[in-house]
Amino acid sequence: MVLPDIAPPLSSLQVDFDALSFKERARLLGTLSPVDAERRYLPWDAVRYRQPPAGLTRRQWWLSLFTARRAARHQLALLGRGGQPFWFCETGPLAGYLKRWDDATSAYDVHRDLGLRDAERSQLRVASQMYESIQSSRLEGANTTREVALEMLRDGRRPRDYGERMISNNYAAMELISAWTTRDDPFDVDHILEVHRVVTDGTLRAADIGRLQVPGDPRVYVVSRGGEVVHEPPPAAELPERMARLCEFENQSAAASALHPMIKAIIVHFMIGYDHPFADGNGRTARALFYWSLLRSGVWISQYLPISEFLLAAPGQYSRAYQFVHADANDATHFLLHQLDVIERAVARLEEHVAGIRSWMRKAQSVTDNETGLNERQSDLLAELLGDPTRYITIARHRRTNGVSYAVAHGDLADLVERGLLERERVGRRLQFRATSNLKERVGG
Repeated sequence: MVLPDIAPPLSSLQVDFDALSFKERARLLGTLSPVDAERRYLPWDAVRYRQPPAGLTRRQWWLSLFTARRAARHQLALLGRGGQPFWFCETGPLAGYLKRWDDATSAYDVHRDLGLRDAERSQLRVASQMYESIQSSRLEGANTTREVALEMLRDGRRPRDYGERMISNNYAAMELISAWTTRDDPFDVDHILEVHRVVTDGTLRAADIGRLQVPGDPRVYVVSRGGEVVHEPPPAAELPERMARLCEFENQSAAASALHPMIKAIIVHFMIGYDHPFADGNGRTARALFYWSLLRSGVWISQYLPISEFLLAAPGQYSRAYQFVHADANDATHFLLHQLDVIERAVARLEEHVAGIRSWMRKAQSVTDNETGLNERQSDLLAELLGDPTRYITIARHRRTNGVSYAVAHGDLADLVERGLLERERVGRRLQFRATSNLKERVGG
């Protein structure tokens, strides 16, 4: 992997500017804009290969872009290496992404139920969190198919290998932050360490689980698949202060902060990746904290948005977004734009998922309409069994698929046994349920 070229320092650009005539300076200042003619927020690594506007060299074009960006910057109370603050440009395409996000979520806020009934919405939330857990782990190297991983999570079976363990851990972390949001737990270092402990349980040396790296530890660099170092994080000695600063940043109230909740959550994600405070599991921890930040800000729809699906589709772009920030003097706009593009695609995918689950539930009810008094969960289960009558269902699977308590799941299944639609048998200490031989005739599927 070839790293992006480092942008010319402002001091050298200033020397170039001072050497210009008055007319040339006026022409350059008249071109100030944070974006190019096609409204793209280009990094220096792209600018240096493109044709500049007429009358400008590439360095002069970069000076006009960079000057406009710095003039519209929001400086963050978070620091890169050497104590230099991160910042982002508040104009350009960023504003458009945020407006489209606000418009989309406002439309959903009119009906916070997503237009779904309780059982449909619960299933969608559980499925979305399972899917995010799977894709986030696959992004970090978990070698398993989505179908096998979903079966593991739904059945609640023990992971069989390292990759499945990562996925199981990620899902446990998603459930944990949901519980924390309900209880309004504080965003502090102890909770960050707990997220790390959950996502790395059984996949990392016990001595490294749930703790920051310390001086004397082999510092974990970010390397490419080819083995090149693509990011050297700050020294371990700085981590306690850096984590405390990040918590202070996240805990600013909406009244005290001008930051959009989405900007704040993405920056939290970015900083964990940048600081790389753990021996392993930094990416998974970062993405879990991104969701927690949004949920803490009241962005309830975030639990339905599996962003890692799109990160996994183009992991190189994810990595480059980090690298452009460093190359362009800590301009975090590059990472923000990358993530906002991912989130926009996730919102579009949510619309597909909502339509899909609504269609499936209608179908499930139509094929079970000969049996009156079924709830939505039971209709869904029977429709699934009609498609695969050899499948065994457990209480754990029914509970986890629908996001309900053990008592509710057991009640659903026991009722179907009493109706003569399911058979129950005990295998060891576990109850299993399967379709009766006459299920299709009974429900009319």
